Amino acid sequence: MDTEERFVFISGLLCEPTRARMLWSLLDGRAYTATELANAADISTTSASNHLSRLLEADILKVETQGRHRYYNFFSSEVAYVVESLANLAKADRSTKSPNAAPGKGIHYCRTCYDHMAGYVGVQITEAMETKNYLQKSGSVYLVTEKGWEWLLQFNITADNLPVTRRPLTRQCLDWSERRPHLAGQLGAVLLEKMLQKGWFRKVQFSRELIVTSQGAQSLYEILGITLQ
Repeated sequence: MDTEERFVFISGLLCEPTRARMLWSLLDGRAYTATELANAADISTTSASNHLSRLLEADILKVETQGRHRYYNFFSSEVAYVVESLANLAKADRSTKSPNAAPGKGIHYCRTCYDHMAGYVGVQITEAMETKNYLQKSGSVYLVTEKGWEWLLQFNITADNLPVTRRPLTRQCLDWSERRPHLAGQLGAVLLEKMLQKGWFRKVQFSRELIVTSQGAQSLYEILGITLQ
């Protein structure tokens, strides 16, 4: 199968409505069983298993077995980026939203994008890090400045303690609700994990939404000058 045929094949797998609903559910970064994904797509478990088999064969999803249960998740972070990017085409009010409009609620305000932070809050954090010269845009990634690495020490994040993987250190991920990039990549994932551990954010069950705690709002104001609702 050449590149063009592979593209057509993968596009068909991703954009079929039932599979699209299951893939959207996986964007919260959690792994789900076939039954849970069937419920999300409003189909039978048997039908869900057939769809999941096709996604597994194409290396779009991976599966891990724990006891009697099989948990499905994205094969790689690159797959999650593709699914999230498709949402930019689905934003209904993209032509009318003012760049200075007040932030929305729920997942528009703060959410996970696979394993990093997105939405209004995610973009605000990223842009504040740029303003303070902790990050610098470079092509499709962010460069972490020397000042940035010093700032990251408060989260116990150093260049040496990040695992060596094929995943890029940083990435500019276009936010579908804000239409501006937020921080993705390995650093984006680790930074969200650290902020969750500190209690600055709280996950909403069965949702991608993140709640900003009072402690989180105060801390982000102190270290980045961000004022959050």
